[in-house]
Amino acid sequence: MNICAVILARSGSKSIPKKNIKPLYGKPLIEYSIKYSLKCPLVAHTIVSTDSDEIAEIARNCGAEVPFMRPGDLAQDDTQDYPVFSYAL
Repeated sequence: MNICAVILARSGSKSIPKKNIKPLYGKPLIEYSIKYSLKCPLVAHTIVSTDSDEIAEIARNCGAEVPFMRPGDLAQDDTQDYPVFSYAL
């Protein structure tokens, strides 16, 4: 089985600005999701879908794949998850 985990992390959070890169116990919040995905024996690929260069750099440094930058029309407040997953896969 070839399972691909797709982690969605856009830069435009309104409630907590830049929440995905805020430190939690010394690590960016997104790092926890990436590390858990990478440790899962069922997951063959961990992809981060983001519109942020900073999040992309953190993701790559953690070992995740960032094969593309998410286009702006898929990084809006009202963007549904399904189109983002479809674009990623």
